[in-house]
Amino acid sequence: MKAKSGGAAAGERRPVLSRTILLLCACSFGLGMLFTDRFGAMPDLKSPVVAQRRRQEEELQVVSEDFVAKTKPSDDRDVMGEVAKTHEAIQYLDKSIATLQMELAARRSKHELLESADGVMQDRKKAFVVIGINTAFSSKKRRDSVRETWMPQGEKLKKLEEEKGVVIRFMIGHSPASNSALDQAIDVEDAIHHDFLRLDHVEGYHKLSAKTKTFFSTAVASWDADFYVKVDDDVHVNLGMLLTTLGRQKLKPRVYIGCMKSGPVLSDKSSKYHEPEFWKFGEDGNKYFRHATGQIYAISKDLATYISVNKPLLHKFANEDVSLGAWFIGLDVEHIDDRDMCCGTPPDCEWKAQAGNACVASFDWRCSGVCNPVERLKDVHARCGEGDDAIWSASF
Repeated sequence: MKAKSGGAAAGERRPVLSRTILLLCACSFGLGMLFTDRFGAMPDLKSPVVAQRRRQEEELQVVSEDFVAKTKPSDDRDVMGEVAKTHEAIQYLDKSIATLQMELAARRSKHELLESADGVMQDRKKAFVVIGINTAFSSKKRRDSVRETWMPQGEKLKKLEEEKGVVIRFMIGHSPASNSALDQAIDVEDAIHHDFLRLDHVEGYHKLSAKTKTFFSTAVASWDADFYVKVDDDVHVNLGMLLTTLGRQKLKPRVYIGCMKSGPVLSDKSSKYHEPEFWKFGEDGNKYFRHATGQIYAISKDLATYISVNKPLLHKFANEDVSLGAWFIGLDVEHIDDRDMCCGTPPDCEWKAQAGNACVASFDWRCSGVCNPVERLKDVHARCGEGDDAIWSASF
């Protein structure tokens, strides 16, 4: 009985204790809200503490936005700078590779071009410059005028080659008919003067581009020269000035020297300088790329060797000077525009000669050479020549 009575009393105390605890919790919560004033109320925006905190948050936001704004362009500049450096490195490597390929072709040509039929290497004569005077079967009187003016003859020609390394030859191919009267006449003339370079080429006006390639190939195979020059047989040349001009460029590996021009591409079939492939140069009325005028120009050893090695692949346009310029497009070649290589005839070249600055070459633009060279070349030489001793005192 006592046990039951004690259990009932404990059961009655438990609800009372629970209610007491709940009441104390509620009172504590209410007092807490009363003292803190946080129950459902908005913060006082005018409070100094709140205002200071808001200013700090705004300043942090401004600094953060400014940092992002400044960092992104900086990163972009860094990226673009790295891209530019990479591009420059690629360009440098491309240029280096092109240079090595050119040098390799030059070295390979010594074996490919100079081997005779039996595989024995032929010795090339060392020279400073090889000058090829372009001529035709019908131009004997022009050749005689050149021989009587600026081109040394006989022992002087031989001495010039041996002591100065200056080789001068009239370059000519052969007629369509083997061993014709035209060919025989050249043989007789060569036996007298010993100043011809015979080319494996069929002569013809519209074959000048092919003749130019053959000349350089033949010259490179015969002489190891620093420069190779092509000049027409109706142009007056001061050899001393030519050697001095070339000497200034001797240390450069790939130079193309002449009077650079850019004439119109002529689509008219009736024109003397009609270009059948005019459409390759863009719209009607466009101009050619810069190239040296065909009366006279000089190229360095590497370029002449390049032509020799790649002769079968080099495309021929209608005009020989355009073809030569096209062969150097895309190569690392320095074009040197020297206006002393295209002076006019007297009084133009005469005034310069009197001032002590003789021209390298003189001709008339309207005639693409000295007009009436057979009659006038002697007069041009007398009035514009540098003197017979200039060639021997030239420094190069």
